[in-house]
Parts: sequence; structure tokens; C-alpha cells
Amino acid sequence: MAKLNLNGKTLDIAVDGDTPLLWVIREQIGLTGTKYGCGVAQCGACTVHIDGVATRSCALPISAVTEDQKIVTIEGLSPDGSHPVQKAWIAHDVPQCGYCQSGMIMAAAALLQANPKPTEADIANEMTNICRCGTYPRVKAAILDVAASGTLGRG
Repeated sequence: MAKLNLNGKTLDIAVDGDTPLLWVIREQIGLTGTKYGCGVAQCGACTVHIDGVATRSCALPISAVTEDQKIVTIEGLSPDGSHPVQKAWIAHDVPQCGYCQSGMIMAAAALLQANPKPTEADIANEMTNICRCGTYPRVKAAILDVAASGTLGRG
């Protein structure tokens, strides 16, 4: 049995401790916005926030997550798509196939929360999610626009 704080709700989940957090989120809880890509924490499609830190959930066993940690998925970032990063993604026409986008958005939101004014080098270093469609220039532009707007960050 695992107790999770997911998107502001406390949930009790009956699951083996070695089950990856991704599969708990997708299969046990039914939130499918977090995607499976590689299964080895390299591509970033499975990115969620744990206590505000972008975390790859596909290789993280549920036993490594405590009930005190706050997990946020793409569904919890903004239920209506109004988060500044989501708006910037649309404005910059970032998504193509869209598969990597929830993980990319989660990584970008965590980056901007930790570093409200990232440089292009900061973005290149922190945004390690893989996009097979190659929308990296638009990802960077969207992140820079949110940073310039001052709508995210530590205040």
C-alpha cells in the first residue's frame, strides 16, 4: 500500500513498492497525460514534479516517494490549460506530434519556477527532454517569453 499526495489529493494505492510512479499514475490512478517513452528516465516524456522538482517518473519506484512529497502531473499543473507555460506553448506552436509535450511543459515549468530568468544556456542545460519532431527552437522561445513576462518564478 502506498499513500500519495497527487495534484493536491491524498490517495491510498494498493501497489507493489517496485512499481514505477509512472505506472501508478497512468494505470492505478488513470491520469494519462504523463507519457511513457523510454522507460529508463532519458527521454522525459514521463516528467512530473515532486516537491517542485522536475522528476522522471518511469524509473522511480513508488517506494521512493513519501506521502509528504507533493506530486504534480500535467493534469495538476493546470486543469484548463491556463498555466503560462501552456499558453506560451500554444502561442509558439510548439507541439507537433505532441507526445513529448506534457513532459516538456512540466520540465519548463519547474525550470522557470527555480530560475525565473533563465539564459539560453540555462535552457539548453536544463531542458534535456527529447522531442523527435525537433521543436527545440520553439521550446526555447516559449520559455524565454514566459521568463520575459514575469508570470512565473519565485517572485
